[in-house]
Amino acid sequence: MKTTQTGTLTAAAETRADRGWRKSDTTWMLGLYGTAIGAGVLFLPINAGVGGLLPLIIMAILAFPLTYFSHRALTRFVLSGKHAGEDITDVVEEHFGAGAGKVITLLYFFAIFPILLMYSVAITNTVESFIEHQLGLVSPPRVLLSLILIIGLMTVVRFGEQMIVKAMSILVFPFVAVLMLLAVYLIPHWHGAALQTLSWHHEGGNSLWMTLWLAIPVMVFSFNHSPIISSFAVAKRAEYGDKAERKCSRILACSHLMMVATVMFFVFSCVLSLSPEDLAAAKAQNISILSYLANHFNVPVIAWLGPVIAIVAITKSFLGHYLGAREGFNGLVNKTLQSRGKTVAPARLNRITALFMLLSTWLVASWNPSILDMIETLGGPVIAVILFLMPMYAIHKVPAMRKYSGHISNLFVVLTGLVAISAIFYSLFN
Repeated sequence: MKTTQTGTLTAAAETRADRGWRKSDTTWMLGLYGTAIGAGVLFLPINAGVGGLLPLIIMAILAFPLTYFSHRALTRFVLSGKHAGEDITDVVEEHFGAGAGKVITLLYFFAIFPILLMYSVAITNTVESFIEHQLGLVSPPRVLLSLILIIGLMTVVRFGEQMIVKAMSILVFPFVAVLMLLAVYLIPHWHGAALQTLSWHHEGGNSLWMTLWLAIPVMVFSFNHSPIISSFAVAKRAEYGDKAERKCSRILACSHLMMVATVMFFVFSCVLSLSPEDLAAAKAQNISILSYLANHFNVPVIAWLGPVIAIVAITKSFLGHYLGAREGFNGLVNKTLQSRGKTVAPARLNRITALFMLLSTWLVASWNPSILDMIETLGGPVIAVILFLMPMYAIHKVPAMRKYSGHISNLFVVLTGLVAISAIFYSLFN
């Protein structure tokens, strides 16, 4: 009798622990936030606000379901693998076969790797500008500066996944604090110019729906944190076992509510403090909203805080995207070797991957190419395919995913993915 009672009490305690909120859940919640809320957010007020206030209001309403349902579906897809410890590349091969596995793993890598390269250039440019303009010093040669910065970031990477997630969760606090303080600081500068755009047509003649259509890819990119989802799902499955899906959904919901609330408040504050003409000018100058605000209001505090915020944002995003890029590169190498009957030890493979990432990001950061916008745009459709369409396809084709079928949210995810892909191609050819 005592044994039975003890077993029942133990089971009840374990259930309460699973339903409760652990410190690791908070770390991952902030890590997810840290990956998503990066440099893209600093351009979101310009890209989203230039279309007018009404499209921005609708985008604010769509932001949470767009982000939550898509990333939850991708998390469920990773969790649907038969064996614990399988990442997204393993699950793809398990469900769709070796051939499809190689193709999707390749797409997964090329969706993330160009963004990693973009962040390596962005952090070099930002630090170089900060040294020259704010500190008034002569910047080191670009080749040396980029090498120092990339080695610094890779040093964090060498401490492992948990250190990356912890670093991002720590960096979130100053980033969010300064972002919110800046948004509050701008409140006295709010004026009615933005209210003039509360109509079905904005300047340039595009309809509300055309504006929304072209803005969806910006939202997808700005809130995207798919590169860290696989690592997140694997870690939570190891921690919670069969209860991982419910726990992951809860962590994602908390993280996404935090994302939408803070980012959209910042976006609205920026848009309401500037005129449509100001936003159009910022877009034409191809600078972040912080740089434009510093020049527009001539405020030294913003001029100093702007680069610091940008550096923190880029660092967080670089670390988060590194996890996904490493996973994709490792998957490509493993599948190539397996087809030849060979294997490589995980530790050695991670060292090879780190060397490849270091050399490639350093070379591109030193080169400072002007085609980064095109790379980002070309990576967009692949992100939409993997994040929005692949998990929905799996729900209809994979028995382990079929329990998630029949929900209206699935249709929303598919339609959003198709809109994002079509809008990106429209932007490319027009």
